[in-house]
Amino acid sequence: MLSLLPAVPAAAQMPNPPTPESSSAHPLGAAEARTAAYLESVRQDPGRLHDFFRQLPKGGDLHNHLSGAIPTEYLITLAAEDGLCIEEKTMTAVTAPCGPGKRPAADARTDRAFHDALLRAWSMEDFPSGQSGHDHFFDTFGKFGEVTWRHRGTLLAKVADGIAAQNQFYLETLVTPASEETKKAADAVGWVDDFAAMHRSLAADGTLDRLVATARKEADDADAEFRATSRCGTSHAAPGCALTVRWNSQVSRGSSPERVFAQLEVGMRLAERDSRFTAVNLVQPEDGKNALRDYSLQMRMLAYLHRVYPRAHITLHAGELWPGLVKPEDLKFHIGEAVNVAQAERIGHGVDLVHEDDWQRLARTMAARQVAVEVPFSSNAQILGVKGAEHPFSTYRAYGVPIVLATDDPGVSRIDITHEYQYAATTYGLGYGELKDLARASLQYSFLPGRSLWQGNPTRNGYHPVAACRGQLPGGGTPGPACRHLIASSPKAAVEWRQETAFASFERHFATRR
Repeated sequence: MLSLLPAVPAAAQMPNPPTPESSSAHPLGAAEARTAAYLESVRQDPGRLHDFFRQLPKGGDLHNHLSGAIPTEYLITLAAEDGLCIEEKTMTAVTAPCGPGKRPAADARTDRAFHDALLRAWSMEDFPSGQSGHDHFFDTFGKFGEVTWRHRGTLLAKVADGIAAQNQFYLETLVTPASEETKKAADAVGWVDDFAAMHRSLAADGTLDRLVATARKEADDADAEFRATSRCGTSHAAPGCALTVRWNSQVSRGSSPERVFAQLEVGMRLAERDSRFTAVNLVQPEDGKNALRDYSLQMRMLAYLHRVYPRAHITLHAGELWPGLVKPEDLKFHIGEAVNVAQAERIGHGVDLVHEDDWQRLARTMAARQVAVEVPFSSNAQILGVKGAEHPFSTYRAYGVPIVLATDDPGVSRIDITHEYQYAATTYGLGYGELKDLARASLQYSFLPGRSLWQGNPTRNGYHPVAACRGQLPGGGTPGPACRHLIASSPKAAVEWRQETAFASFERHFATRR
């Protein structure tokens, strides 16, 4: 299996960071301190170190593309079960019949060489150095797309079980709701460089409402398929049934302006009308021709739609760029416009931070507004070749910008969230308290509704419970009426409480290990 992120001692990698304006460091309790000591004692023991990170409670995954999260072996199995064919020249799944130049996907069951060729084409497995990881990574989705669109609920069941096994409690995953219908509606309306006019045209004759209804029906069908596949509600329920899941709507930034606007509006309208959906996001390569041409236009679209749908959340792939991939001028404004024009509440990747105009001011703005950065280390290395000291992870932390670790496309990348936490700890010298706060951040900055268990700005001031639960966290006390009410009334606090319960159990276990 491909190993992209070798551990490098933090001292050898990290430059001197800016002086942080604040620190979330806090004294460790007795159980935390013993757990921290155990972590330090096993840093040079790969087996025990991996076991520690596998069992570590790791919050939620906020940057996850459902189609890219599936283990590639499972995609090959589904392709065979669906009777699909594989174009041998491109290794792309297509519908039957299998004519010249195509062969049944089912052949992969018995032909190991064919199976392994599919595995390499549909993931980063054994990806050769010296070739474009960027191109190979993004090309995989078109190759297995015929498999993934058919099985949203089944795919979710597989992903949910994997996330639960990683000791996570929450998932926000990206899908494209009412995709074909929205494209047709956008094409019928055409592009007018007037956002209000576009909105009126899409809303005319109930078009937007019909698209939202279609998206909700898709979600209903996926939920039913998920529950049936996972046997939820039965005595043999799969682990993923206990996972809290929300959908985020992805929008293809390389599409025509009318399609981008329509997809954004459907996603934001959906987020306000169906609690299973929370936010919109722009996907596809940020360095693509249309994506670069229309970047500022798309940020203005979001600014307009945010006024129309103020309760819909916005999280954006922004700054997934690096020198040499685009012209220098394209590195100067993408994160800034996502934050200051589109009003994004989270940023995905954000790798080119220090190439932005007045990036220090931007970092301070993000810290003040608690705009979190979703950091998937493996895909940053695979797509952009950015890792270690070149990655702005430590710079964001030094400026007090919230960070959440994420997987992005773990099926394509051939990793899991345990890998990402272990990489962060090993590469940047993080201790147990810092890792615990990263896990807490992944729930604090989620789009789950309701009050948080934590007060104020925990990235700046530390994770201190709100007054209702002070001194009553699992392992330290019993929740009183006010704390129980918060947990019962707030979906966010409820999931955060689950994680704190898991931390208490984790620390009891590792605090006594030698």
